Order: sequence, then structure tokens, then C-alpha cells
Amino acid sequence: MALEHEITGLLAELRTGERAALDRLFALVYDELHARAQRALRQDSAGQTLSATVLVHEAYLKLAAATPLELQDRRHFFALAARAMRQIVIDHARRSLAQKRGAGGQAVTIERADTTQTVEATDLLALDRALSELAELDERLARTVELRFFGGLSVEETAEAMDVSPRTVKRDWRKARAFLQRTITGDAVLT
Repeated sequence: MALEHEITGLLAELRTGERAALDRLFALVYDELHARAQRALRQDSAGQTLSATVLVHEAYLKLAAATPLELQDRRHFFALAARAMRQIVIDHARRSLAQKRGAGGQAVTIERADTTQTVEATDLLALDRALSELAELDERLARTVELRFFGGLSVEETAEAMDVSPRTVKRDWRKARAFLQRTITGDAVLT
């Protein structure tokens, strides 16, 4: 409970423009973010260069560059961190494809709370496009995927972050996966 209170205080400082509060906030939640990043992205031994540590540090830099940060609460912070991680993973996949000139690229291993999969960079880009399309139709479904797949959150953590019930998250997760599987050509990446 003391940790929650400290996080809330740091978020309030950020809202008033105290940029050093972000450093203190990241130090406070680093272990939790790192664990979530590990669940979302597992370093691949076959040349994968994006590790959980790099992902968390890049997310910090992305958030530090954003001004002003209007974070309402802890849930909002973790949702914003998940979005930053999604952008970093997708940018990494784009760079990987650019280096290979589109000839397959490197595989990226994604580990969620319920499964581990190796996903080609082209599949990640297809997922990102399909997720953007889903966001136009239903923002909550897209946010569920973003938090679960890119943020590495469990059903319960996603429910807390979105202020809905775990049952709603499970239902939204099924709907979103069905939409994404229909939208993405080739092998579905969210089985």
C-alpha cells in the first residue's frame, strides 16, 4: 500500500511538470515493468537483439521524451508503458525487415502469460496494421490486445488497467483474436 501511495504521489508530481519524478517512478516500478516486458518479449537466441531490459529502457526514453505526461493513475501509466512497448517492438521489426531488405527478417519470440510463440517481423507488422484497423472499430478490443500481447499483462492485470472485470477481458480477448485472425493473412499469430 505504501508503494501505491508513493506511485500516486510521483504521478501527481509529473502532472505538475516535475520531470525528475519520472526517473523516481521508473526506479520504483522497474522490476514490475521488466517482468512484464519479459512476458511480452523473450530474447531469441538466434540473433534477436531486443531484450526485456532494452525494451524497458526504450520505453522509459519514449515516455521521458513525451511532454507533458498527463498520467491519471497507476493503471494509466502501465497502459501508456504498454503502448510505448508496442511501438518499440514494431519499430524493431521494421528495422529488422529493412536490414534484410524484406527477405524474411528475424524472428521475434513473444511470450505472453498463457503461451510462447515465435513471430516473424512481417507478422508483427501485419498484427500492428490489423490492430490499428481494430482500434478504428473498437478501441477497447484493441487496447486489450495491446495490454495482453505487447504489455505482457495477465487477464487480471488487464482488467485492473482497463477498469473492467476479468470476464470482460476474456470476452474481449476472444473477440479481438477472432478479428485479428480473420484480418491477418497467412498463419494467425494469436492462437
